[in-house]
Parts: sequence; C-alpha cells; structure tokens
Amino acid sequence: MSTAPVEAPPQRKRKRRSRRQPLYGLRPAVVQAVTEAAQEKDARQVRRLLHPLHHSDVADLLERLPGDVRRQVLSYTTRTLVPEVLTELDDAIREEALEVLDTKAVAAAVQELDTDDAVDILEDLDGNRQQEILEEVDAPDRALIEVSLAFPEDSAGRLMQHDAVAIPQDWTVGETIDYMRESKNLPDEFYDLFVVDAERRLIGTLPLNSMLRARRPVRVRGIMKADVAGVPATMDQEEVALLFRDRDLVSAPVVDDLGTLVGMITIDDIVDVIDEEAQEDLLRLSGVRVADLYEDIFDTARSRFSWLGLNLFTAIAASLVIAIFAETLEQIVALAVLMPIVASMGGNAGTQTLTVAVRAIAMRDFGSRNALRFILKEVIVGLLNGMLFAVLMGIIAGVWFSSWPLGVVIGVAMVLNLVVAGMAGALIPVLLDRWGVDPAIASSVILTTITDVVGFLVFLGLGTLFLLGS
Repeated sequence: MSTAPVEAPPQRKRKRRSRRQPLYGLRPAVVQAVTEAAQEKDARQVRRLLHPLHHSDVADLLERLPGDVRRQVLSYTTRTLVPEVLTELDDAIREEALEVLDTKAVAAAVQELDTDDAVDILEDLDGNRQQEILEEVDAPDRALIEVSLAFPEDSAGRLMQHDAVAIPQDWTVGETIDYMRESKNLPDEFYDLFVVDAERRLIGTLPLNSMLRARRPVRVRGIMKADVAGVPATMDQEEVALLFRDRDLVSAPVVDDLGTLVGMITIDDIVDVIDEEAQEDLLRLSGVRVADLYEDIFDTARSRFSWLGLNLFTAIAASLVIAIFAETLEQIVALAVLMPIVASMGGNAGTQTLTVAVRAIAMRDFGSRNALRFILKEVIVGLLNGMLFAVLMGIIAGVWFSSWPLGVVIGVAMVLNLVVAGMAGALIPVLLDRWGVDPAIASSVILTTITDVVGFLVFLGLGTLFLLGS
C-alpha cells in the first residue's frame, strides 16, 4: 500500500528584527523626546513618556540626560516616580535626585521599598537629611531601617531585608502553605523558608521547590536542610558574594551573634554586589572612580590629582636612572630609540600577571599553598616570552641599526625585564594583601616603577658595558 507524500506546510518568512531595535532597553528616540518635552516645560508629556518604561530604563534615562534637563524631569515626577528607580541610579545621580525630590516624596519611596533598598538610598546621606526623611517614615519601617543602618557599611546587615519567612519545624507542609496564603507580611519575592526554634534561632532551610513537591501531611523537619549556616550580619558583602558563588545560592538567612534569624539576602542583591566590587577593583587599578562619569570637571580633576602626582614621582625615579647613562645615550643614539620598547614590554607583561593576581585575591582563589606556585609559574612564563621576543627584537634591532651586538643587548635586557615583570606582577599584590593593603589600589604604580627602572637599568647598563666597552 503506497502512501501519498505529505507536503510540508509552507514556511512563513521570519521578519528580521533590526539590530537597532533591541527587545528591551532604552531607545535613543525616547531620550530625545523626553529632553524636548522637558525643555518645552511640558510636564504632562514628560510623565506620559516615562509611564510605560521599566524602572531600570527610567534610571538609565535620567543618567543620560544633561544635568539641567534631569533636574527638570525629576521636578515633574516628584509624585509619580517609581521608588525602584532610585535604587537603580548611579550614586552620584541618586544624590542629585534626592536633592531635587522633597523629603515627603523620598520618605514615601523609602517606605515602599524593601529594607535593603531603603538602606541603600539612605546610607550615603548626611545625618540631618537622613533623619528628616526617617521622621516621615512610619515607626515600624523606621525601626527596621535604623537597625540595618547600625550595621557596618558594606556588611550583610546593610545588604539584608528584614522580611523573611520563618516557620517552626513541627509544622506540616499544609500548615505552611495555609500560613503563606493568609499572611499579609510576606516578602514580595523569596525562594527559601527558614526553619527556626521557639527563640527564632535558625535550625534549617526549606526551599520552595522541596515544599511544593511534598504532600500536605509531611512535617517540615523531615524535608528541611539542617546543614545550613546563617550568614553573620557583620560579614563583609564581598565575602557574602563569594559564599553565594561557591554554594550556588539564590538566598541565604542572616543571623546575629546568637544565631537568631534577623533577615535574608537574595541573589538580586548579590548580583549588584558582584558588579559593584568588580567595577571598583577595575577602576582602582587606574586610580579612577565610578562617580567620575557624572562628577563635574573640577571634582574629577581633584580626585585624580593625587594618583597622577604619585605617577609623576615614579616617572622621575625612572628618569633618574636614565640620567645616569646620559653619556652613553649621547654616544649611542640607538639605545634611546630602543629603550622604551624594553620598558613597555615589561610593563605590559607585568600588568597581565597583575590582573590575574588581583582577581585571584579578590575571588579568594589564593592561599598559602598555591601562591608560591603561581609566582613561580609567572616567572617561567616571563622567561619563555622573554626568550621568544628577545630573538624577534634582537633580529629587528640588529638589522635596523646594522649592529648585532646591539641586538644581543636588547634581547638579554628583554628577557631579564620580562622575568622581573612576571615576578613583580605576581608578588606585589600578594605582599600588599598580606600587609592589609588593597592590591587594586597600589599594585599598578609599584609595578610600573619596577619594570621601568629595571628595564632602563638593565638595557642601558648592558649597552654601556658591552657596546662602549668594546
């Protein structure tokens, strides 16, 4: 019996989405429209344009606007601004926004937010302004915010929200579900239930997925995870982020010194911490800050002055080494031409090692066992790369200046400087961390000084010894 071939249904042509039209995010046309409406003092149009935007896009919009236009937009949206917008703003822009918004508007926004977001908004304000806002907040919410503000800056206590679902271990799954359905004080978002004793001390966690798979008569103590340690409220937020990463957590309970449950931290806050810490370390390597993007010219210049001043003195140190060999440079001009190559290769090689080392320290991947191995590895890598580039640069210099002894000198200098660069790039951040100094702040200046001084000293010294001596 033969069967007729089945014709495939005609395929519909997919409409290609323009790369200039993203699925989400802020469109330039909206920024332009809001700017024009604000300049025309059309408050109604400004509010209409902002209304359909996600709060993160509104924050992005405010950050893109010129300062005078941004203040105009904020003044038009004092009563309609979504509170979550304030949590998404850069610190410098948020400070400006809080100056424009009146105290009651800020207090109303703070009261609608989770305690962790409220604390994030209030913690950088001066004491008087902070107190003015808190006085407008209802007493129960104000008390919780003040408790969080009492914890050290950048600690789990500042990061946590106080609303956490706590249940006794003797409850059944059915009782727990009924409680959550009837309670009006549950967090907006949560992923775990925290099991506590009569004194509210943490004894376990119960993930929502585990509870939903269990039958109603099952006791909580039979399905909870008992091998869980609460996050101390005083733990640094960077340590908390590492804990979330290492244990693949989506939420974690926060406890006080007695083990009493005082709140919880969720993954959305940890993502912000990871982003913040990564940006901070990256920018510190260059001596700049996140706020530099939004600060005025004079504030930015002042904040960078000290760092550039330190670089000036390190550059002078390298120049003093060059001055020692002034007579050599006068006689062999080729050394002056090739000298920057040796120093820059050492600096770049050292920066590569430095970046890896600073990241390893930040992620707590360094320990007493692997630190020495890492330093030795980077020295060997420097030696191998130095030998390869020594041959390449030696040939180039020999052909360029018709002097093979000069090629040998620059080759040897490059090998030595890359070895030193690898050792310094690995050793400097390790030593600074041991001495309690943030490696991201000081490592690059010290490294640059070492590679420049060693590069000039070795290259010019070998040139004086072998080229003039012969």
